[in-house]
Amino acid sequence: MSAPAAAAVHYGAPRRVRYRLLELLLILLAVLASVVAYALVGLGAQNEIPANVYQYGGWLLALGLAAHAVVQWRARYADQTLLPIVTLLNGLGLAMIYRIDIAKGRLEDGGGAAGSQLIWMTLGVALAIGVLIALRDHRVLRRYTYTAGLAAFLLLLLPLLPGLGVTINGARIWIRLFGMSFQPAEIAKILLAIFFAGYFVAYRDSIVLAGPKFLGIQWPRLRDLGPIVIAWIASVGILVFQRDLGTSLLIFGLFVAVLYVATAKRTWILLGAVFFTGGALLAAQAFSHVQQRIDGWLHALDPEMYNREIGGSYQLVQGLFGMANGGLIGTGLGRGRPDIVPYSESDFIIASLGEELGLIGLFAILMLYVLLMARGLKTAMLVRDGFGKLFAAGISFTIALQCFIVVGGVTRLIPLTGLTTPFLAAGGSSLVANWIIIGLLLRISDNARRPQEEFHTGVLGTVRQETEEEPSPRRRRREEQAGHTGTGQTPAGEDATVIVQEVPGPEGSDPRERGQA
Repeated sequence: MSAPAAAAVHYGAPRRVRYRLLELLLILLAVLASVVAYALVGLGAQNEIPANVYQYGGWLLALGLAAHAVVQWRARYADQTLLPIVTLLNGLGLAMIYRIDIAKGRLEDGGGAAGSQLIWMTLGVALAIGVLIALRDHRVLRRYTYTAGLAAFLLLLLPLLPGLGVTINGARIWIRLFGMSFQPAEIAKILLAIFFAGYFVAYRDSIVLAGPKFLGIQWPRLRDLGPIVIAWIASVGILVFQRDLGTSLLIFGLFVAVLYVATAKRTWILLGAVFFTGGALLAAQAFSHVQQRIDGWLHALDPEMYNREIGGSYQLVQGLFGMANGGLIGTGLGRGRPDIVPYSESDFIIASLGEELGLIGLFAILMLYVLLMARGLKTAMLVRDGFGKLFAAGISFTIALQCFIVVGGVTRLIPLTGLTTPFLAAGGSSLVANWIIIGLLLRISDNARRPQEEFHTGVLGTVRQETEEEPSPRRRRREEQAGHTGTGQTPAGEDATVIVQEVPGPEGSDPRERGQA
């Protein structure tokens, strides 16, 4: 074994242990902070600690430790901050949802959104664990580029089917099966990220170099422009037929983000903004529901708009008043009135947290999202393959864009869209989909940080030691320069390993055996 390889074996294990111990410590702190928030809600709203605080804390701790154990087992090089961040966000969201349940009297009826949210969190963590166990290499997903695109397209169409799709609050983005509602667009955004990443990896050069140049911009050829036009038509179609501005903006923003990362052309951002703004303005002129959203945004404080029953600004203005009531440090958990705002546990949970935690607490929560996106983009920078870079950047940007859309709507920076805040807001579809994204990011970050010699899948490259009977040309040149002709020895301190690029082989076969055959 060469000196660098021996050093990797000697120093790799302590580094892995240190990373995973840091992750474990951060998860424990996240669970502790969540349980404290849950207890403070009970003290503030009912002057007593909730009776089920130990069961709640134990369940949350079990989920965190289970996810940590699987990461230690299957993805020991994965980023050590992803799990603690989302555990803390999820725990704070559960505490606020429980607080709103108390204010609205749901606990007296034996129900409550907090219990349902904890169940959805359990399902989300289980699916993230399933991703880590079943998916050993993220590049396998590239084989299903067009399959993922077709599946995403079909999922987006499901709410339009009679008898399956349902309209809730004016938007037809839900399907109802076995008495449960689900939003297919949440899963579709992950499949679209796979499709966009796979497509742009394959056709990046054609888009960047092959087309004509006009007005100082390198335009793609018409045949390469097809997916761009299809993405724009799909986003506008969602806006028109499903009456959902948020999903429309999210999908088109994901497309433009992956396109920009693939081409490094800032003009695509400008063109994407122009395309979407133009489509939204046309839809506003043709469809009343879009115009109502814009009117409620521009004239929120007008008495007529405030008192309008359908398409009014009551929800938006009450959310702004709540955050203003919280001020800098907030009213304290359990001591505000977030229940005045409609859908305060889902669409407007940011306003609820802003009232009771204040501007400082809200900024702390937003910094958690900034850290989450930063770690996702760091993973995209570190991963070795182009597909992984685009895919990691795409799903990281999806979470960031969704946060921007929600917070921008609640603070009246942009029109309200109906999206929910990732990991915080009540809603099973969004929570499950975002936990799947975390599982994918953990898998990609593990492959990005894993030493090359430890890869043993049929897709990633492996490392083999060169034998004396089969020296590489590079090694022969080193030996000739060092005066070791025909001895088969390597100069001291030199590494005699070469990278063997493997072609995806049959499932279950060992690439090391193929490399040495």
